Amino acid sequence: MRIDIISAVPSLLESPFNDSILKRAKENNLVEIGIHNIRDYSQNKHRTIDDYAFGGGAGMVLEIEPIDRCISQLKEQRDYDEVIYMSPDGELFDQPMANQLSLKKNLIILCGHYKGVDERVRQHLITKEISIGNFVLSGGELAAAVVSDAIIRLLPGVLNDETSALSDSFQDGLVAPPVYTRPAEYKGWKVPEVLLSGNFKKIDAWRMEQSIARTKERRPEMEE
Repeated sequence: MRIDIISAVPSLLESPFNDSILKRAKENNLVEIGIHNIRDYSQNKHRTIDDYAFGGGAGMVLEIEPIDRCISQLKEQRDYDEVIYMSPDGELFDQPMANQLSLKKNLIILCGHYKGVDERVRQHLITKEISIGNFVLSGGELAAAVVSDAIIRLLPGVLNDETSALSDSFQDGLVAPPVYTRPAEYKGWKVPEVLLSGNFKKIDAWRMEQSIARTKERRPEMEE
């Protein structure tokens, strides 16, 4: 898989892709990450990429020209399955969407900034809009990193235990059950006996019960 991220502040993306699981995925050639500075596609001497909104109002708007130029150059190199725009009013990102996107080969992710992008970008260049929640960030970079992380960890070979991703929260419409590790008792706080029993049928049943109960308690909207 290849993910190309277009950003007005590319330095915000350096850390997420250079540590831990995402770093190993890149080093093992399981994913390619391209980060592109919109300013590199500006054709004026000041490398500006934003301007005032027609009709007035507070805030600046990302211009269509450098974005179009960047996307066009990327598309000359390969075909893309989706051109995604990170936006507060996009489709809410969830695990099924992550699963679906993990099956794609090439993705472009455009990060919003300032008051957003010229609407013509969304109308003519974008194929999918995604939001990670009903709140506003300073830019789409952190949201793009979140989406990329959720996708990349699903790729074959990225996790040491490939069954781990399949047992994550939300994969089966439930949140994950409680997990414990050694010691079996700490300050009088004990691990549930069933997890120490070695009876995996009972353990599986206990985990399912805990997932159902925890989902009802913490995320009741998932049962609707």
